[in-house]
Formats: sequence, C-alpha cells, structure tokens
Amino acid sequence: MESSRPFCWPLLAFLILSSFVAQTHGRMKEQCSLYRYKATLLKPDFGVDTSHFKVIEHGINETNVYPQEGFKEQDRIERLPGQPPVNFSQYGGYITVNKSAGRALYYYFVEAQQPNDTLPLLLWLNGGIYIYMPPGFSSLGYGAMQELGPFRVHNDSKTLFTNKFSWNHVANVLFLESPAGVGFSYSNTTSDYDNTGDRSTTTDNYVFLVNWFERFPEYKNRTFYISGRDYAGHHVPQLAQTILYHNKKANKTIINLKGIIIGNAVINDETDIKGTYDSLAGHVFASDLEASQIQKYCGFSLNASRRSPECTAAIDAVEGDIANGLDLYNLYAPICFPKGDTVQHIEASVLEFADPCSFDYVYAYLNRPDVQEALHANVTKLTHDWDICSSFIKKWKDSPSTVIPLLRELMANGLRVWIYSGDLDGTVSFTSTKYSINSMKLPVKNDWSPWAYFAEVGGYTEEYEGGLNFVTVRLAGQQVPKDQPGKAFVLIKHFLDGTPLPVLVQN
Repeated sequence: MESSRPFCWPLLAFLILSSFVAQTHGRMKEQCSLYRYKATLLKPDFGVDTSHFKVIEHGINETNVYPQEGFKEQDRIERLPGQPPVNFSQYGGYITVNKSAGRALYYYFVEAQQPNDTLPLLLWLNGGIYIYMPPGFSSLGYGAMQELGPFRVHNDSKTLFTNKFSWNHVANVLFLESPAGVGFSYSNTTSDYDNTGDRSTTTDNYVFLVNWFERFPEYKNRTFYISGRDYAGHHVPQLAQTILYHNKKANKTIINLKGIIIGNAVINDETDIKGTYDSLAGHVFASDLEASQIQKYCGFSLNASRRSPECTAAIDAVEGDIANGLDLYNLYAPICFPKGDTVQHIEASVLEFADPCSFDYVYAYLNRPDVQEALHANVTKLTHDWDICSSFIKKWKDSPSTVIPLLRELMANGLRVWIYSGDLDGTVSFTSTKYSINSMKLPVKNDWSPWAYFAEVGGYTEEYEGGLNFVTVRLAGQQVPKDQPGKAFVLIKHFLDGTPLPVLVQN
C-alpha cells in the first residue's frame, strides 16, 4: 500500500467500510485501512495460475518500436519551477506503447549527479492497492517527489529543496507512471481502463523500455536494475522475467538486466496477509485475542473458507482499533491533521520524520500549469487533475496469488534479488515478508545479523543461497527512502555495488 491519504476505490457492498475522512487543501480524501487484506480474504480466488508466468508475446514485437529521433532533446527539462541549482540533466515526456489505442506512458528521468558512463540505470515503479482497489499509484508523486528523487516540495507548494540522499548520486534513475490511467499516463481508448491487469501492465512496461532505450541509446548497454515497492512486488519480477525471455529469444542482450530490489513487497497473498495481523498484534495495535481469532476463523490458504461471520467480525474488530489517528504505512509516524483551511506544516527536512502532509504539497505543485509545462506533462490536456492515486482504472483483470515462482526463476538466471522491509509498516509488514521468504525454504548462506548505519543498527539482514537477500530498515515505514533516507541510500548503494551491507562493530 501507499501513503494513507489518497482516494481509494470502495469495496463491494459486503465489505464494511471503516474509513475516516480528512480535509486537506480543500480536497476530501478517504483514508485506507486494511481494505486490501479484507478484500483478499473475501476476493474471488485467482489461484496460482502457472500459465501466468509464461510470457505473453501478444503486443510485444517490432511493430511496437517507434522512431524516437529528436524526442530526447524535446524531453529535456531546463528547470522546474522553484528548483534549486543542480549539476545533472533531467528529462520528462511520453512514450507511446500502443499507437492504435493512443496509449502513452509518462516518465521522469534524472541522470546521475556526477556524470559517469559506468553508473547503472535504475527503474523505479510504484505499486498500489489491489483486487477491489486496482493498483494505480504514481511513481512521479511518490518515488520521485517524496522518496528517492533529487527534490522534495516545500510546504508552500511552490518551491523545491534538495534531497541530499537522492538515489541519483549512485545511479541514473528512471521513474515510470504505469499503467495508463496513473498520474499523467493516459489512453485515448477508454476501454483500456477496464482491461488492465498484471499481464497488460507488464507488456506495456516492456514496450515502454524498448522504446525508451531507442530514445536514449547511450544507455542500451548500461547495467540495468528494477526497483519498487508494495504491489511493485508483482510488477518488478514480471517485467524482469519478460526482459530475460526476450533476451533469450533474440539470443542477444536487448536490456542488460542484472537484478531487482523490492520493498515491503506483495509477493505471496497467504503469508503476506497472515503476517500483517501478526505484526499488528506484535506492535500492540491489535489484541492477542483478535489476532488469534483471525488466525482461527479466517484461514489464509488458497482453499480456506473466507466468508465466515467470525472472520469478518474479527477483522472488523482490528479495523476498529486502528480506524483513526494512525498511519498504517508508518505505525509510529505523525499524521496530517487539518487546521481550518490549511494543514499543519513541519519544517522541510529529510533527516527527521517526513512531513505527514507532504502529499498535499506534491498534489498542489504537480497540478500547477507551469510545472506541467516544464515537465512536458499533460500535453493532451486531460479532463482531470493529476492525482497520486488513479481514479480511472476500474478493474484489475489478473493478479496471481503469488510471484514466488518468478523470484525462483530470476535467481536461477543469476539475477541479484533483494527484498527490503521498513520495520514500522503496518500493511505489508516485515513479518509478512519473513513468512513469505520462509515459505521458499531456501538454505541460509549468512545468518540473521544487524547491519550498520554509522554507529547504530540500520536494520537486520539475512542472505540465502541462490542470490536472495532480505534486509530490514529500522524505524522506517512503507516509504523507506522517505522515512529513513540515509539508511535507504546505504541500502541502494550496496545493492547496486553487489556488496554486503556494513557490519556493525561490536564494542
């Protein structure tokens, strides 16, 4: 899940809503609670469709590679409004992924701060809520503007300040708003918004990349990594599998993929959901009785009955415990409270708890016409505001209950696979990720141990045979680069370098 503030799709009538509403910048935005987990317990079961993991070639061929000459310079961003001086190049624009449908995806790209022809290219994908609330969160609004990008938005919504822990110190970073209907990405065929799912998103993401490399040919041979969080736990490995498939089919390296890194990632419904409730009880946000009743009456296996009254009552009890005054995406962080016609402000900083109202500043900033013009965004004059959560993707057609077979496939092909977890996230908790990894039954290569952030514990890590590394980040919620930017920077640097995290020196 993403930040607790965006609009979320209502569930089916049988789901009991327990949201509260906040007024910020004159906009009403529902607060998501555990809808995803109730929805998954009650959802029609897609099951583990192994055919889903066979790459679908439809829509991916040479006819989708369009001429890109001249577009790179057109996409160059001279300067964003209110931006401090920088020593790197940035670009923004659209890549057409289906000409007949008029479907185009928006990207924002920041080159490395120190020009270097060996630094890797890193793609960032945001995920989103899923099942009855289709995935659809903006990598521009979250990843670039609130997490790992070079700038953060001041509380005046007019000026930017520097994120000194930006990941473009160690990589060239590409942010993609996907699928169409998310952020500035769009389709001229409205039925596309009713025909979106994991497969079509993966197809479009791959077509986007192939065309992007034509637009930026200097990166064609650059080492390439894919990153993301939450439902990107699906998008990232699916895209990685597709890249491997087409490299093998062509008998050449089309995209020089070396690894993936996913954070607080949805990878296995059964264990992800079980871990969420266990984690809430462990953090004393739910009682032991409530947690035990959920484990007893709900069941999490694919064949378990999910509609019992006892199960629904137990989940409702937990939702009642956390309905107000709590940000599930960082259980110990402050939340954004409205004050009259304005919201509270926290002095701009990337060193302390992030401003809980930062979404509002980003929303206002990205909806300014001068900002959109500078970003080369909204060129078709969309009929709606840019928003961090899509209100256009009405249905999500396919979503396997697990991507663990994909993780195994990527590891078998020699890719580096890291999964990290902010330990204060109440949605896809570190407990969930531990359970999911444990279900893989991998031999341990290096036992659970602390890693160092200067003289303190940055988190914990365990390495498994085959190339999988699990890392927790201490005192971070779901948005790890936002909550703990320094630790997140150490994490991404060591991932990209392929080196172990720093060892904590014992006194």
